[in-house]
Amino acid sequence: MSGLDWSVLDMDHGREAERICAGLREAVATRLRRRGVVVAISGGIDSSVCAALAVRAFGPAKVHLLILPERDSDPDSAARANLLASHLGVEPETFDIAPALEAIGAYAARDAAVRTVLPEYDDRWKMKLAISGGSEGAINRFRLVARSPDGAMHERELRLHEYLTIVAATSYKQRLRKTIEYFHADRLHYAVVGTPNRLEYDQGFFVKNGDGSADVKPIAHLYKTQVYAMARHLGLPDRVCEAQPTTDTYSLEQGQDEFYFALPYRSMDLALWALEHGVEAGELAKALDITPVQAAAVYEDIARKRRTTRPLHLRPLLLGTVPSVDAAT
Repeated sequence: MSGLDWSVLDMDHGREAERICAGLREAVATRLRRRGVVVAISGGIDSSVCAALAVRAFGPAKVHLLILPERDSDPDSAARANLLASHLGVEPETFDIAPALEAIGAYAARDAAVRTVLPEYDDRWKMKLAISGGSEGAINRFRLVARSPDGAMHERELRLHEYLTIVAATSYKQRLRKTIEYFHADRLHYAVVGTPNRLEYDQGFFVKNGDGSADVKPIAHLYKTQVYAMARHLGLPDRVCEAQPTTDTYSLEQGQDEFYFALPYRSMDLALWALEHGVEAGELAKALDITPVQAAAVYEDIARKRRTTRPLHLRPLLLGTVPSVDAAT
C-alpha cells in the first residue's frame, strides 16, 4: 500500500447515521425490550454524538440525558453538555456526584496515595497522571504532575502500587455514574447507552463496570476522527464539535494521549487502522512524520494494550454450563 493518509477513514456519514439509528431502534425495542435510552453526557464529542443519534432514533421524549459532574470536573464540560441538550430539545437532569464520592472515600484514598510521593499535597493543589514510553518502545512510566497553590509545577515518578491506587480511587467516579445511569434506566424501563469510540474500545480505555458497562454501544466501531466528522454531519454546536478530548477525571487538564495513548487521537486512529490492514511500520512513519522505530513502537504499544486489557472485555467466567441461558445469548 502507498500514500497512507486519513482519507482511509472517510465514510458516508448520512448513510452511517441512518444505519446506526436503525440498529439502535432494533436493539432497544426487540433485543433489549426497552422503551427508550439513558445517555450520560459529559460535553465531550463521543457522548454528544451518541445523544444526538439517540434523539434521531427515538425522538427527544424517549431520551433521558444525565449530566454528572464532581468537584474535579471542568465547568466548561457541564456548560457544553447543557448546550448540547438544549440543541437536541431535551431537558437534562444534573446530579453532582461529589458528596457521594466524598462519603465513599474516593478523594481521600486518591490523596493519600498522592501524598506518598508528594507529602505537601492537599486540597488546594491540582493534579493529574501522565504516562510516557509507549511511542519510544520503552516500558511505560507513570508520573504524577501537580500544581501547588503558588502555581509551581511538580513532577514525581510513581511506583506501580501508587499509580494503581490513584486509578482505582478515580474509577469510583465512572462506576458511580454508571450506577446512577442504571437507576434511571430501571425506573423508566430504558436501556443505557455506552459512548466509547473504536480507539477507546479496542485499547481498553474504560473502567470495567463503569463507563465500560452499557446495554448498547452505538459508536464503538467508529474511529474518533470519524466521530468528530459525524458530529459535524449531525449539525452539533461548534462549541461541542471543537472540544478537545480530555479525561475530565483529574483536577489538572489532561489530554488522553498524556494519560493513556502513545500519540494524539488522530495519529492513533491512523495507526490502529494501519495495523489492522497490514500496513508496514515504515509506511505509517511516513504518514505520521515519525521514525520507523517509533512507528513500530506504536504498533507494539497497541498490541500490548490489547493483551493487558483483554479481561475488561470478558463476560463473567462460568465454571459450568447453564444451557437455558447460554442458548438465549
